[in-house]
Amino acid sequence: MQDLIAIIMAKTGLEQAHAEKATGVLLNLVRTQGDKVKVDELFTKLPGAMELAITHGDRLTNSMAGGMMGGPLAAMAKLQSVGIDMGMVKVVASEILDFAKAKAGDQLVRQAAGNIPGLSGFL
Repeated sequence: MQDLIAIIMAKTGLEQAHAEKATGVLLNLVRTQGDKVKVDELFTKLPGAMELAITHGDRLTNSMAGGMMGGPLAAMAKLQSVGIDMGMVKVVASEILDFAKAKAGDQLVRQAAGNIPGLSGFL
């Protein structure tokens, strides 16, 4: 995951702690909102992904949003609270998905995350 963090830092200008947090929050979004079987398969091909997701993810829900959008909205709010704006989130999400596709293949990434509102547009 350090390779991915370094790429995200270079592309966004985020310091390491914020790049790790952004990556962890978005990985946790995939972990909690994606297809469970496919996410487990995907994360086995991304060493360190599960640990990063758990460390920085917390529980992504938003009682006001409800349903499938609760996770994405809560993730966005969590990232914005530490100064990561929507433009940076788009870059981070794209880099995570590109990295995952390179390591695990496009099809598995689509199966794991294709139903997540907000991320599916990057696939």
